[in-house]
Amino acid sequence: MATRTEAQRRTDEKAAYDAYLAECPARRLLDRLSDKWVSLILTGLADGPRRYSDLNRLIAGVSQKMLTQTLRTMERDGLLTRTVTASVPVRVDYELTPLGRSLLPLMAAIKEWAETHIESVTEAQHAYDTGVPR
Repeated sequence: MATRTEAQRRTDEKAAYDAYLAECPARRLLDRLSDKWVSLILTGLADGPRRYSDLNRLIAGVSQKMLTQTLRTMERDGLLTRTVTASVPVRVDYELTPLGRSLLPLMAAIKEWAETHIESVTEAQHAYDTGVPR
């Protein structure tokens, strides 16, 4: 095996986390975080733990299957915890972990930007679709 210089080692390490490369772990994480259901669940849990049924009511348009899959993926990624309380019926609560909470300022900023600029985006879309410059 050839010996690598320190500069080559640093270059290899940098390339290992280059989100522009398809196989980069950071890119796979960015793909998951950019999912609309992930962002809505994160902001839905911002004020504290919620039951599955509360999340399902809060997030319009999410199917039970998609909500369940997304919650499982987020739990696997360490973004939230799932707590089962033995009762009749069984109670399941979801709560953000410190890692999940660290995403809230970013998600809040994106949500605020979207709400602030939706009219400009809608106008740009209309102009593009009709071929009429703004």
